[in-house]
Amino acid sequence: MRNLTKLGSYISNRIGKAIADYSLIEDKDKILVAVSGGKDSLSMLKLLNERRKWAPVDYKLVAAHIESDYKGGCNANKIELKKIFEREGVEYHFEKIKLLAEKRKVSCFWCSWNRRKALFTLADKFGCKKVALGHHMDDIVETLLLNMLYHGEFAAMNPRQELFKGKIVIIRPLCYVEENYLKRFAKECGFKAQVSACPNAETSKRRVMKNFIKRIKEDCSYVKTNIFRSVSRVKEEYLGL
Repeated sequence: MRNLTKLGSYISNRIGKAIADYSLIEDKDKILVAVSGGKDSLSMLKLLNERRKWAPVDYKLVAAHIESDYKGGCNANKIELKKIFEREGVEYHFEKIKLLAEKRKVSCFWCSWNRRKALFTLADKFGCKKVALGHHMDDIVETLLLNMLYHGEFAAMNPRQELFKGKIVIIRPLCYVEENYLKRFAKECGFKAQVSACPNAETSKRRVMKNFIKRIKEDCSYVKTNIFRSVSRVKEEYLGL
């Protein structure tokens, strides 16, 4: 039986479509779920765990939260996370990393790279071939525009991405879900809002892209979906390559 609200069911169905379209979860998978403590990762964990009750494939979840010594980072309330993990009945692990060990300026890239490295190490430790990240449609669309406008590249976050010759597979089950639905679902679930203390949060290029898309959406309500679909609808005959 599906123990979800109407909103939860909608998001779960979008997750199910993503799983089917990109073969994100397969039978006997053991998945390391990266949980920052924010609305996206907690919603993803809850919905993936709920789907285990009736999904046609059997899979296991291990929740992982990466803590760091950087006070401006994404460290969540460990006690609250532990309560959520135990309420969901999932295996979990907290891992500490040192971002300030080299006494260098902590950039978005440096922070992300070290957290990702820690996740891959944990995945290997717990025998998880797949690592689930909570990137939603907005994240993917913003990344695509960032790469195009600031780096001159047509590159985005893939819903499924194999690394190290297939040893690790990154999956993004929320790739078909817009951020506003996750905000509402997290509120329904009583997940406490996590305010980012990162000094780069409001001045980052990603924030510029978010505001840019918001302005365009006033004229085209489907702008995010259109940008997302463009990755798989490339008309090579018009590229002149």
